[in-house]
Amino acid sequence: MNSGDIWQQFGVATWRAQHARSLPRIVMSICLALVVVTAVLWFSGAITPNIRWSTVGFFLRAEVDENGVLSTTLPIELENDGLASFAITGISAEMPGLRLLPADEAKEEHPVVIVAGGGHGTLEGRIVITDCAAVPHEPQPVSFTYRTWMGSGAAEVTWDSARLTGPAGSLPIAWQRALAGKVCNDAVSPKW
Repeated sequence: MNSGDIWQQFGVATWRAQHARSLPRIVMSICLALVVVTAVLWFSGAITPNIRWSTVGFFLRAEVDENGVLSTTLPIELENDGLASFAITGISAEMPGLRLLPADEAKEEHPVVIVAGGGHGTLEGRIVITDCAAVPHEPQPVSFTYRTWMGSGAAEVTWDSARLTGPAGSLPIAWQRALAGKVCNDAVSPKW
């Protein structure tokens, strides 16, 4: 009698053979469950927020401070398309001729905006225009930092372009170019 016969006599060999055949099924089930859980967390906005951005440029007005710096305050509408709430903890953009400044608590600007799942929020961004002519014509990204219950992260988004409509049709204009054009025109209008 050898050791294989002893294992078979006590039923250990058949137990090992049955479980060896079911191991691939167990591994596949675990992998499938992980994919489903990850997809649910992703689409709920728990990992990366699902944000719909829009800017309200109609009410922009040029502001020139005592040092001659041209700026404006841009209201940014946030809509949470996910189920999980998120917090925008910072937003900035730097490109030729234009900078979106982070919130300044000394000026009572709110550095954190929390948006509930399926809810709306408003963020105000201070934009300084250093050179009206240098602002790029191609849409530029905006960087933001966020926090969800799963952790913190950073991402970039390129906002939708504005559209100019005329007799020849409709033309897209990059968000930052439309904003700079309005603010720069307001700064040199006869009202000043």
